[in-house]
Amino acid sequence: MAQTTVSFDSAGIPLAGHLYTPDTPASGPRPALVVGHPGTSVKEQTSGKYAQLMAERGFVALAFDATYQGESGGLPRGLEDPAQRVEDFKAAVSYLTTLDEVDADRIGLLGICASGSYSLAATGGDHRVKAVSTAEPARQFRLGADGTQDPAVFQALLHAAARGEDPGTMTMFPETAEQARALGGRHGVEGFEYYCTPRGRHDRSAKTLAWESIDRMAFHDAFFAVPLIGPRPILQIIGERAVTAWMAVEAHQRATGPKEIHWIKSASHVDLYDKKKYIDPAIDKLTGFYTTHLTTD
Repeated sequence: MAQTTVSFDSAGIPLAGHLYTPDTPASGPRPALVVGHPGTSVKEQTSGKYAQLMAERGFVALAFDATYQGESGGLPRGLEDPAQRVEDFKAAVSYLTTLDEVDADRIGLLGICASGSYSLAATGGDHRVKAVSTAEPARQFRLGADGTQDPAVFQALLHAAARGEDPGTMTMFPETAEQARALGGRHGVEGFEYYCTPRGRHDRSAKTLAWESIDRMAFHDAFFAVPLIGPRPILQIIGERAVTAWMAVEAHQRATGPKEIHWIKSASHVDLYDKKKYIDPAIDKLTGFYTTHLTTD
């Protein structure tokens, strides 16, 4: 498996990516996947891990940093713009179609966490995508990870964003695991343990978001596009203990074409980011799904 640093444009903004290519012989162009990262993440973290593992299974796989984040361009830094994130997926598909080693008729999307929702919206509007798999679409800012967040919480974020409150950006992670637990329970602790400890920490992973992100997320709903995906297939892989599972179930209910939810036994949301005992069965399922549906028919 070879890793190559690549770049391509999304709405005129340069994006940075890592292209993973199998090192086994092929009789012709290969099927390919675009792998999107979770919110605040970068391509060197979980999306890169999934891209690498899928390349080892015979797929060309592209992991990239979203616009305004990581090594990609765009200002302000740390902006989470859902509409632009959707365009990023489409731009990545366009890039893959230019490569000789990629079969342009066999491209799929794989979204992890927040990118799960963006990949659904991108697939709904882009018929070049033949299959989509998501790992828990997110409405987390508006409704909370478990869907029970008091509406006043998001209203307070909107108020802070309108005022541009100090320190000028929204802090995504507290300073300690204890503070993370107080704010977000076990799910909050798991996010802290991945992003803020040697387990998964990366210097370019966003620790803050631009305040403008809040307004843009307030009006975005990726699920409107789910009915447009059929008759193309959707696979959603979810940890049995993931508090975010309700979002994937809602997307599943809206799908009009072939659809499947696959539960990973005993896994939480963040367990699927990097823990081998949970990633391995997820990769097995993804391999079967894309092998079946990324055909030349």
